[in-house]
Parts: sequence; C-alpha cells; structure tokens
Amino acid sequence: MTAPARTAAGTDRRDLSGPGLRAFFNIAAQWRLSNEQQMTLLGSPSRSTFYKWRTEGARNLPKDTLERISYILGIYKALQLLLPDPDAADGWVARPNAAAPFGGRSALDRMLSGQVADLLAVRQYLDAARGGWS
Repeated sequence: MTAPARTAAGTDRRDLSGPGLRAFFNIAAQWRLSNEQQMTLLGSPSRSTFYKWRTEGARNLPKDTLERISYILGIYKALQLLLPDPDAADGWVARPNAAAPFGGRSALDRMLSGQVADLLAVRQYLDAARGGWS
C-alpha cells in the first residue's frame, strides 16, 4: 500500500481536490471563461478528464493542477480585495492592461499562455499592488 500524496504543508491532495475544483469552476463562471480557457488554466487535461471533473469532481488532482488552482484562487481573492465591486473585480482579468507584465494585453491573455509561471506573474503583480510580498 502506498502513502497518500501530501502537499508541502502535509495536507492530503485528496482533501484539496474536490473543494479546489468547485472553487475553480465558480470563479470560471464569474469570469465567464469558455471551456477551452478553463482547460488551459487547469493545465490542459484531456477533454474527457475535464468534463469528468466538471460533472463528478476529482478525488486526487495532479499536483500541477492543484498549484494552478491555488494561483487562480489567490488572483481571485486579490482582485476582490483591490476592487470591492464584484463586477469590476471579475471584469479586470479580461480588460487590456498597460502595466509591464501585460504589455497591453489582459491578465487573462497572460494566464492563458498555459505556463504556471504566468499564473504566478499575475498573482505577484496583484500581491504587489496590494502592498504584499511579490
């Protein structure tokens, strides 16, 4: 028998997978993301896996997917703190942005590159805007 997969903090990935996916799909709905965009943000799982996650959830997401969800949750929370109006916060990700990390593109465009590092870059930008560590 193998030991359960644990995160750095010692939490079993199975404990995080279901709640993480539910939160991600709620955020995706608020951001009005297409299925293709959602799949990219989750790390490009197969179509059948993605639809299974949407309908049945997941018992043990890959570490990479949980990391991606963690960044999305952090981005969402930072936006809620920076822009207390929910419509403004949810719309920010899709609006063109002249700030250096975005070069006139939207934060969503940056996040949709498919690289975890781009999710991190958006998260760091927002954390810095909040006056936190970047």
